[in-house]
Amino acid sequence: MNILVCDDDREIAKAVGIYLEKEGYNVIMAYDGQEALKACRKNDIHLILMDIMMPKLDGIKATMKIREEKNIPIIMLSAKSEDYDKIMGLNVGADDYMTKPFNPLELVARVKSQLRRYVHLGTLRQEKTEGRKIYKNGGIIIYDDEKKIIANGEEISLTPIEYGILRLLLTEPGKVFSMEEIYESVWGEKLFNSENTIAVHIRRIREKIEIDPKEPRYLKVVWGIGYKIEKF
Repeated sequence: MNILVCDDDREIAKAVGIYLEKEGYNVIMAYDGQEALKACRKNDIHLILMDIMMPKLDGIKATMKIREEKNIPIIMLSAKSEDYDKIMGLNVGADDYMTKPFNPLELVARVKSQLRRYVHLGTLRQEKTEGRKIYKNGGIIIYDDEKKIIANGEEISLTPIEYGILRLLLTEPGKVFSMEEIYESVWGEKLFNSENTIAVHIRRIREKIEIDPKEPRYLKVVWGIGYKIEKF
């Protein structure tokens, strides 16, 4: 597995790289957003650790450009801990966000969790049609083997986290999944002050699967409980 570590603080990048290499990952370094874009085009990257504050091209803009071409997991790293900064990072396409200084062991755990979802995307109940794993409800279809999503007759692109959430909800259309259930199933850890994170991903999914995201037909919120896919 190739992991791109992008941070203009070379000491932090080096330290992160050492921990990842101990886990058997191949680490590629970049020290600004432009170098990160070049590394993504040159190498088969499976996950990116992206600092936000960098010269030439910051992490937010670099993530936006990467998301135009790739849906690989991106974990934002930043000294900024305010909710606004986290939401901004998630809004532009990051899958997770860690605040500096961070525990290297937690970082490695989150990397492993993101890669598990990216490569395997969990084990859920499946409908099998001619040997293919398919989830279908109304105009939303997931071809799980191909990781292909059709919404309202058009193929769409989702990040691994978005894919995991949508697939979970599609396993039981009509069922309300609590935020705890969603987070523990998709992120693989206990929910802790991450309601905003889930809400941002839900909003991004709506923008991709709904004809009118402000009046969603499929992805509904059940206030105070969680989210569901309306059954058709």
